[in-house]
Amino acid sequence: MIARYTPREMGRLWTEQRKYDTWLRVEVAAAEAMADHGLIPPEAARDIRERGAVDAARVAEIEETTQHDVIAFTTAVAEHVGPSARWLHFGMTSSDVIDTAHALQMREACDLLLADLDLLAAAVRERADEHRRTPMIGRTHGVHAEPMTFGLKLALWFTELQRDRERLVRARGTIGVGKLSGAVGTYAHLDPAVERGVCDRLGLTPAPVASQVVQRDRHAELLGALAITAASLEKFALEVRGLQKTEIGEVAEPFAKGQKGSSAMPHKRNPIGCEQITGLARLVRTNALAALENVALWHERDISHSSVERVIVPDSFCALDHMVRRFTRIVRGLVVYPGRMRDNLDRSRGVVFSGTVLLALASRGVSREDAYLLVQRNAMRSHDEGLEFKALLLADPEVTAVLGRSEIERAFDLDVQLRHVDAIMDRALAAEAVEVS
Repeated sequence: MIARYTPREMGRLWTEQRKYDTWLRVEVAAAEAMADHGLIPPEAARDIRERGAVDAARVAEIEETTQHDVIAFTTAVAEHVGPSARWLHFGMTSSDVIDTAHALQMREACDLLLADLDLLAAAVRERADEHRRTPMIGRTHGVHAEPMTFGLKLALWFTELQRDRERLVRARGTIGVGKLSGAVGTYAHLDPAVERGVCDRLGLTPAPVASQVVQRDRHAELLGALAITAASLEKFALEVRGLQKTEIGEVAEPFAKGQKGSSAMPHKRNPIGCEQITGLARLVRTNALAALENVALWHERDISHSSVERVIVPDSFCALDHMVRRFTRIVRGLVVYPGRMRDNLDRSRGVVFSGTVLLALASRGVSREDAYLLVQRNAMRSHDEGLEFKALLLADPEVTAVLGRSEIERAFDLDVQLRHVDAIMDRALAAEAVEVS
């Protein structure tokens, strides 16, 4: 199980101090692995492990002069380590530290998001089961289509969240690699065995081959997974917004006591949480595009990706962390109006059962083309004249010549229409989450 955490933990994961602390983890692991292979004295590795410390403010102070963050970092650490610091960062290039440490941070951020998604999926599943038999009208093109249930809509969300989770688990594995292969990936100064020792200590997989950097298609896959998850949340939030329209009024975001919806209109209860989620999804999606742009670097490496990643990776994780948490609260407190759902289902005067009538006529020997014309003719009259569709069918001699009253009545039976919903719900809600390996 993934440990639960506080809302601010994702933000703390991406602070400058946390970054340097993670760099130091890599440096300590590297020193220990090098000592294991006789490259540096064991006492030097011990000093780096026991005395190594770093303060982000001190690194920033040194960087004012060096204009190089890794050199500023190693200088700041060396101040604590003492003479053994001559073995710190031995045989390594900056990206050996940066990319390996970044993998650790991204993997931990994935774990926090997976915990988020588990909580949201559980909330959606609970509400789906609660409303598995709550009938409502399904809409295609924004127009009444056929009856369904609200639980079925939520079950669809649940299964999509399972796919989002699977994508994130896969991406977590993709970015969970480290490298200590040097300036152009040739291991000119360190044996690959040292890299294996470091990655084993950190729980990472050595990159099979690298240039100076871990290849950025891995990061693009991760940002793509985050963007797809954000798109799912946007889709769900957009549905809530649509169903909360005054003219529909089937659901509403929770509205707390004392909450205000408008400075000018005291009656307003706006879906502001879902609107915020919709907006943030645009940001995460744009960041995924920037990650794709980072894949192509000059030769064995340039630095064009670095400034981009300092923004898009923390921002995407923090934005999505907030989105998932906010939507979880919305789902838990979502106000559902079953009566309004039924009113809306009935307001089209029964024409939403036209497909069932069509099939009933066809099953009794009427050609599909003729059956379609008979049904459409009556449906259009119902639309245009405000008459009940069933009554029009019962009064149409061409229809009643084929279908008896009981057959027409059965075509309008909601229980018959929704007879497979429980089976669909059971199948959908039985989906098991993919565990992190």
